[in-house]
Amino acid sequence: MEDAYARSVSEVLDFFEVDPAKGLGDSQVARHARLYGKNVLPEEERTSFWKLVLKQFDDLLVKILIAAALISFVLALVNGETGLVAFLEPSVILMILAANAAVGVITETNAEKALEELRAYQADVATVLRNGCFSILPATELVPGDIVEVSVGCKVPADLRMVEMLSDQLRVDQAILTGESCSVGKEVAPSVATNAVYQDKTNILFSGTVIVVGRARAIVVGIGANTAMGSIRDAMLQTGDEATPLKKKLDEFGSFLAKVIAGICILVWVVNIGHFSDPSHGGLLRGAIHYFKIAVALAVAAIPEGLPAVVTTCLALGTKRMARLNAIVRSLPSVETLGCTTVICSDKTGTLTTNMMSVAKISVVHSIHHGALLSDYSVNGTTYAPEGFIFDNVDYQLEFPAQLPCLLQIAMCSALCNDSILQYNPDNGNYEKIGESTEVALRVLAEKIGLPGFDSMPSSLNMLSKHERASYCNHYWENQFRKVSVLEFSRDRKMMSVLCSQKQMDILFSKGAPESILTRCTNVLCNDDGSTVPLTNHIRTCLEERFHSFAGKETLRCLALAIKRMPPGQQTLALNDEKELTFVGLVGMLDPPREEVKSAILSCMTAGIRVIVVTGDNKSTAESLCRKIGAFDDFGDYAGRSYTASEFEELPALQKTVALQRMALFTRVEPSHKRMLVEALQRQNEVVAMTGDGVNDAPALKKADIGIAMGSGTAVAKSASDMVLADDNFASIVAAIAEGRAIYNNTKQFIRYMISSNIGEVVCIFVAAVLGIPDTLAPVQLLWVNLVTDGLPATAIGFNKQDCDVMKSKPRKVGEAVVTGWLFFRYLVIGAYVGLATVAGFIWWFVYAESGPKLPYSELMNFDTCSTRDTSYPCTIFDDRHPSTVAMTVLVVVEMFNALNNLSENQSILVIPPWSNLWLVGSIIVTMILHLLILYVHPLAVLFSVTPLSWAEWTVVLYLSFPVIIIDEVLKFFSRCTLGTRLNFRLRRVDLLPKRELRDK
Repeated sequence: MEDAYARSVSEVLDFFEVDPAKGLGDSQVARHARLYGKNVLPEEERTSFWKLVLKQFDDLLVKILIAAALISFVLALVNGETGLVAFLEPSVILMILAANAAVGVITETNAEKALEELRAYQADVATVLRNGCFSILPATELVPGDIVEVSVGCKVPADLRMVEMLSDQLRVDQAILTGESCSVGKEVAPSVATNAVYQDKTNILFSGTVIVVGRARAIVVGIGANTAMGSIRDAMLQTGDEATPLKKKLDEFGSFLAKVIAGICILVWVVNIGHFSDPSHGGLLRGAIHYFKIAVALAVAAIPEGLPAVVTTCLALGTKRMARLNAIVRSLPSVETLGCTTVICSDKTGTLTTNMMSVAKISVVHSIHHGALLSDYSVNGTTYAPEGFIFDNVDYQLEFPAQLPCLLQIAMCSALCNDSILQYNPDNGNYEKIGESTEVALRVLAEKIGLPGFDSMPSSLNMLSKHERASYCNHYWENQFRKVSVLEFSRDRKMMSVLCSQKQMDILFSKGAPESILTRCTNVLCNDDGSTVPLTNHIRTCLEERFHSFAGKETLRCLALAIKRMPPGQQTLALNDEKELTFVGLVGMLDPPREEVKSAILSCMTAGIRVIVVTGDNKSTAESLCRKIGAFDDFGDYAGRSYTASEFEELPALQKTVALQRMALFTRVEPSHKRMLVEALQRQNEVVAMTGDGVNDAPALKKADIGIAMGSGTAVAKSASDMVLADDNFASIVAAIAEGRAIYNNTKQFIRYMISSNIGEVVCIFVAAVLGIPDTLAPVQLLWVNLVTDGLPATAIGFNKQDCDVMKSKPRKVGEAVVTGWLFFRYLVIGAYVGLATVAGFIWWFVYAESGPKLPYSELMNFDTCSTRDTSYPCTIFDDRHPSTVAMTVLVVVEMFNALNNLSENQSILVIPPWSNLWLVGSIIVTMILHLLILYVHPLAVLFSVTPLSWAEWTVVLYLSFPVIIIDEVLKFFSRCTLGTRLNFRLRRVDLLPKRELRDK
């Protein structure tokens, strides 16, 4: 029944044909069970294991690699090749792809846990009225129409419509669903709100929320998927995983690269059609197969096989660094996404605030004879921990607050007129509450005021264990006084009173709404001398003004405290006893902002990141918080920057677009609104990070580009998120964003390194094919260079240090290409030099080397007709392993120098020297040691078709390799100058990575 909140109790009972005094009968239960199903969240259909595996290979570059591996395997079989070398290349490629697929499957399997965690918030049992008798049944057996009784501590077992109040009031903690900072009062009367959100449905008890005060009967109106929790589950199921900006750009780059590779391969094959019938191949078909193998080798050379592994490794390194910043990453790609975040939609309760009510202000009557009439005190400490101090109106810390009469009486009243419990939980190292958060705040205040008469009191309290310290002062007062009678809080009186006895002295302690307490007070306690004086109209007016100031401008939740001497021996309390009270003081409390939030939001603004506070709380409370933390960016007028969900939904489409660009606060929201906000911002090409801790945040966390859950939040929120803040510290997000930006910069650098190296390999093979000289490099040598000598330095580039101004620049745009036109031009220049230097090393050995044959260049170009001509040299010279070894070594060494170029995109190697990244230096050393091993260890030399080099040959290798640093230094100089900027601007229209957003339009 979807509109039960708007119907009267009798209408709802008639709809389900139930007698509230007897409940459903057995036949009705059976019929409703068939009609509505069971009270469980249905299990979602899981993606099969094999579908997850196949999904990992749904990438164009991966498909090309698989095709290249299979073709290499088939060609080896066709040519009758045997042994390890023949099948090494396809085997290694397939092993790499299998490893990447395994990582992907594990990641996606973890992502499905969020929906499982949601079931933890369903109640286990319920007290149900059936056939005229109450019984405790499993909550799964509830059906719509059941009459259920709930009381303090109960978890609501389904969505219930209030039928009867069995206590003076009923309050529910529904923060996990709505994000409200305080418990919510419930009533029986139907709601008259139009377009009602969860907060407006004051007669509905939502499944999974907890009763904190009172007792009531209600009728089940929604079970399983038809509850508020069920709607959250449906929203999560409808939310697919979004590809990260880097993933999108790499996919586009893969598509572009695939087209280029296909074109070059076909071109190489076509260019050599005339050589198919050369005698050296042994026939036309064999010649065609030979050049087809070269084309396949070219494809393998062009594709950076190690790129997925290196990207994964770099992101993993980032997660390790971020873990040290208390940001635990659950999804590797989200590390990079942080770097381009443009909007943070932050939950208020528990994220920007502590989600722990805390007394912030105290106001008492100082004296009516001299000085100021009222004295105000501020209280610091923002959690339930009994740690904090009290300051006077000139910010002077009070050494012994309990020596002041009013503060002493406030501490006694806070401890005794209280039903809550404050305790220390050693498992998570936190102080926890049982009961109303406002009452726990008063208990904490009593601890901060301390006890009177002990000079060593502050230091003595600090020596206690945390378990003893939690309620030491409260227990002291409870031991000093004996509770005799209690008048519970009621909605008409709006106050609570306790009669306590101590050594033949009986005192009434009262607390409640200031307007209720003040009307019952005739006297007031003075703080300067402890005297009691009549409460005059002037004092009453001043106290009322102070109350309105606290509640209005500072949006504090206010309580007034009062006492009264009672006749000795009285054992019961009546309503008439709550009069002629003595006013003690006014306390103002709030869910305080975290201390570090203000500076964190300022850092976000400096970095060009907008923060939107999203909360289920009311507008005035949230606006007050935003003023405190600086979320409004010092604007005095909040028009156009603060909206409730209903106000925003009523705006025309064009005004909604404008509102989204200026919005800083979004209030009175429910889960669907949070998800709608994320989607609307994403349509404006914003990269959205969503923070939250409640069950209500889960759909939005999953939909956002990056979902950030609080470490103290619900398991559902954590499972739906990409990142968890272990310390619940909003400031950790800023540090994580800086790390994300640095990771993206490093990612660009190692992509640049790998692609420029691969371009060099393509140029090498292409130029050799066009010139008609022998194969410069064997396929197994290309594979070695791609996987080992490329992979280690590329991974080490991930350790490049963060730029000092990384958080002073605006976030990069979503459509910004990883490789711009100017950058690709630099790739081509460096790649061309790498390829030409490799070919030059090969030709040098044949034509100029002292240990070589010193052939005329024309003989080298006609090597394939050697067997048909008379020559002064044996044709076996073209099978010598020296030239390909020199070429391979040039390729390795030039790439090591090129790795040093990638310490920074534009800064000179003189400004950022090699030792700024010792990991890179170490990887270069390890790579060269591995290369020396395959040159000088005989079995490895045979496997890789190489041979040891002489010192003269090494000298030429260094001469050919070092100029790559000089060339890149020149290109970096142009990048730093206006010429590079102009070239970049001119080439922006033809970015090699097309912008999907523009293309879609």
